[in-house]
Amino acid sequence: MNTTLDILLNRKSVRAFEKRPIEADVRTKILEATLRAPTAGNMMLYSILDINDQSIKEKLVKTCDDQPFIARAPMVWIFLADFQRWYDYFIHSGVDEVCAEREIEMRKPEEGDLFLACSDTLIAAQNAVVAAESFGIGSCYIGDIMENYETHKEMFDLPPHVFPIAMLVFGYPTQQQKDRKMTSRFDEKFIVFENKYQRLDRDDFEEMFAEREKSLPQGKAMRGITNFGQNFYNRKFASDFSMEMSRSVREMVKAWIRGD
Repeated sequence: MNTTLDILLNRKSVRAFEKRPIEADVRTKILEATLRAPTAGNMMLYSILDINDQSIKEKLVKTCDDQPFIARAPMVWIFLADFQRWYDYFIHSGVDEVCAEREIEMRKPEEGDLFLACSDTLIAAQNAVVAAESFGIGSCYIGDIMENYETHKEMFDLPPHVFPIAMLVFGYPTQQQKDRKMTSRFDEKFIVFENKYQRLDRDDFEEMFAEREKSLPQGKAMRGITNFGQNFYNRKFASDFSMEMSRSVREMVKAWIRGD
């Protein structure tokens, strides 16, 4: 029996929670596991906001695409990709003075540093998910925290080199959530390749999306949509929230590079 694999293979997103708080000692253990996540150069390029103010949760419902369950979650953590702490430490350590003496420009955090910080942050977030599951606590990722960058920057007093890359809501799942059918995943042959990337062809896509085609809604609401790809494009990729996320991230990257 491998309990870790059981957790990984049976985990599903939870959006409805029992009216039951997460015990302080359990929260502590989840946090301990989170902070032991793999990290680039042992830098821990992330910070975590523990949102326990109900009014902030209510505001996050609105800024993250009107998802009421955010406000009902007993534990809400926002994971911040954070290079500001190290940059401030470099200044504190006199790196800017050394660079001036050597007549070279001190390097500020750039795009590569942002991606590295995002990687660190998401690895830590997944540790939190697995640790929570081990206590019977469900969770759901909220990628919409990347939207409305200007609003969230003001809400949380975020400096230039900090970006909210993910939010997790936690709680004990209701029985209905426990009984809810797990979503399927694509077959590994469409995801895992040996040694080099492989682009899929028409036959591959037909096989890959065969099950999802069966879930395609019917009726007038489809407005000429004839397959899952067209429906998903309209519903997700070309949606207002998706375009807002792209706009928000674009502005964040500009601010990260400018350092303002």
